[in-house]
Formats: sequence, structure tokens, C-alpha cells
Amino acid sequence: MSTNREICFVIMPFSETTNEHTEDYWTGHFESFLKPLIEENSKLEARRSQPLRGDILRQIINDLVVSPVVVVDLTDNNPNVYWELGVRQSFKHGTVTIAEEGTRLPFDLGAKGTLFYSPKDHLKMESFRRLFRNALQDCSQHPDRPDSHVLETIFGRGTLFQIFRRDEAIRRLKAVLSEYTRNSIILDHVTKRILENQENPKNRKYITDRLGMSAVELLVTNRYVDEDESFFGEAEEYLGGIVSINEALNRWKNSPNSTEKWLLQTNETMIDIMDRFRAKVEQSRGKLTRLV
Repeated sequence: MSTNREICFVIMPFSETTNEHTEDYWTGHFESFLKPLIEENSKLEARRSQPLRGDILRQIINDLVVSPVVVVDLTDNNPNVYWELGVRQSFKHGTVTIAEEGTRLPFDLGAKGTLFYSPKDHLKMESFRRLFRNALQDCSQHPDRPDSHVLETIFGRGTLFQIFRRDEAIRRLKAVLSEYTRNSIILDHVTKRILENQENPKNRKYITDRLGMSAVELLVTNRYVDEDESFFGEAEEYLGGIVSINEALNRWKNSPNSTEKWLLQTNETMIDIMDRFRAKVEQSRGKLTRLV
């Protein structure tokens, strides 16, 4: 078998499921029917799943998650088959479900486009073969086309993933605003202390607090909100100002006159930068909150 082929992992029963569908039946079903039909697609190599045992469970889960295409035979509603299907659809699209005609599927699979084969009806089997080939080709050519309700619910538009992501962004922006408030207070204290020092230079006192930057640094690094570059430009300017002021505060005692002069001049500019940035953050948080 060519190593260039993608794996098509087949989930199906192994042991007897009915008097007609014995262990030998399922072996022949794969070897003589499914495998040749799948491998008519020159890009696919069919591999059958193994019986669920503890020693190979990790490998089965790995195959279910990473295989580009998975075919699931739901005939006789085998519990292990449904378990493996659940694992697959929790992680990846690209799954084709099939069943022998007459199989009654559970309600939660009713909306999924299961293909039915009918071994005793030649015309129906030809139709099945055609639809099955098309489905396999579609999985190969469009691997991200949704076919899992689980993934669509968690990761699709307006779904749980987006809700969680939005809520997390709101909390993070709240932290940015809280950090801004504390930094404003510290800058006000710095300005007042400098003015007091200039009135009484022989008895200088210094501010030990430093401006916070962890929340805005996370915003700049992760860009977890959908805003344009001007928004993040404001954030980067604010972050750069924090770094510069903290460096000045660290050298204040060593060169008080020049540092205080620089801080007084810089603080006015920094306050303007902070106010513009705060307005941007509040606007962004407002947009997210209105979506809740």
C-alpha cells in the first residue's frame, strides 16, 4: 500500500451482533466490501478498528482523532461503535456514517446524513456505492466541512466556544481597566510626592509602588479581542509608557533632580495616553457585553 495514502479508519462491530451478523460476517464485510470500496479512492487506505481493550485503547483513540477520514457502520446499534463515534465527533470532522437498510438509528443521529446499503438489492447498492464514493471524496477534499454536531456546538459561530471566549475576553478587559485605575492612582501619588520634594528637597521621599502591566501585556501579546491595529497600537503605547515610568521610578533615588523633572513632563503625556487607551478598552468591552 502506498505510503502517500491517507488513512480511512473504519469503525464497525467485531463479534456477533445478530444470528445473521456473526464475527465471520463482519470480517468478510470489511475485507470484501468496505475495504475494496474505500480503496477505489486512490488517496485512501482502509484500516479497521480493533476490539476495545485496555492495552490498545490509547491507539484506538489516537486513530479516531487523527485519521483524516472515518467510516462508521451503525448496523445493529453496537455500543462500542457508538462510543468510538462519540470520540471521533468530539474532535474532528470528516466522518461518514453508514448502515444496513432497516437499521433504526437513535434520535440524536437522525439529522446526520447516514447512507444505507442494501446487500440484497442490486440497484440500491449501486446508488449506495456512488453516494459513498462521493462522501469519501468530499471528506478528503473538504476536511473542515462540518459534519459533527458536537464540534459545531462547541466551536461554530455563536456556539459554546465563542461564548466562553467572549466571557473570558470581558473578564480580561475588566482586569485591564482595574490595572488602569490603580496606575492612575500611583501616577497621581508620584506627581504629588515630586511637588512635595521640590518644596523640601532636603527631605525627599519616594514612591515604592510601581505601575502594573501584566493585564495590558497579556492584551498586547495575545490579542484576544477582535479589534483593529489602531487599538493594539494604543495598547502598545500605553505598555511602553508603563515600562519607561517604572524604569524612572527605579532610578529616582540615584538621580532625583533629573528623574523628577522627567517624570513631571512625562506624566502629563502618559495621562493622555492612558485616557485614550481606557476609552478604547471600555468601548471594546461594551461591544462584547452587548453580545451576551
